[in-house]
Amino acid sequence: MKKKERQQKIIDEVSINRKVSSIILSEKLNVSEDTIRRDIKQLDNRGLLTKVHGGAISTIQKLYHYNEDVIYNRESKILIAQKAITLIEDGSVIIMSGGTTNLMLAKLFPKNIKATIYTYSLPIAMQLTEHPLIETIFIGGKIHRNSMVTTGIDVIQYLSNIRANICFMGVSALSIEQGITDEGYEVSLIKKAMINASEHIVYLATSNKLNSILNYDVCSLKEIDTVVTDLDPEDPAIENYKAADLSLI
Repeated sequence: MKKKERQQKIIDEVSINRKVSSIILSEKLNVSEDTIRRDIKQLDNRGLLTKVHGGAISTIQKLYHYNEDVIYNRESKILIAQKAITLIEDGSVIIMSGGTTNLMLAKLFPKNIKATIYTYSLPIAMQLTEHPLIETIFIGGKIHRNSMVTTGIDVIQYLSNIRANICFMGVSALSIEQGITDEGYEVSLIKKAMINASEHIVYLATSNKLNSILNYDVCSLKEIDTVVTDLDPEDPAIENYKAADLSLI
């Protein structure tokens, strides 16, 4: 069987079953698992499916696939989400950015909390639909294929008309020198619009995001309201941030 034909069969299997394992594909197509893994990687790079541990899922199924294969550093993000939930008041209007830490927060939202939540993250919007008392408003725009978030001027304009009680923002990088920074220009502009639209901003940062700087500024250290991390408040790793009067949870 030629490579092109084999890869098309892989696409077909994923399309039909939503998720397939490398072992089963290897048996069906009579090739080695290494060959299947190389095929899956190439198809993932082309956006035709999504590579996960042990196999592949469809690009649609990616929206619903929230296990350890997708959420890196899962236990730390669960801890951050549990801390962040304590800041939510019933009846709040909330804005949520994208990212897997916020995705975990959306997953762990208590079922008895009533809130209105705006987000430009498609996976987070889909997750929030599982909560009966949450009104979810998805902010449309140009969809970024890898992160499944919307970007562009439409998102920024929409945010300019929102008045939220609290904003939960994922952090790509945090440092004493530069504050919050991000790797994408468009995302940094959207995050600035989120800040302007919210009374209180809560930044969710796993410890590996501390002491790092990316290309585009989001806000300075003085502009930060609250940072929730996976670290204990007495951990020496955050002493410098506490000395800078940063509110840490």
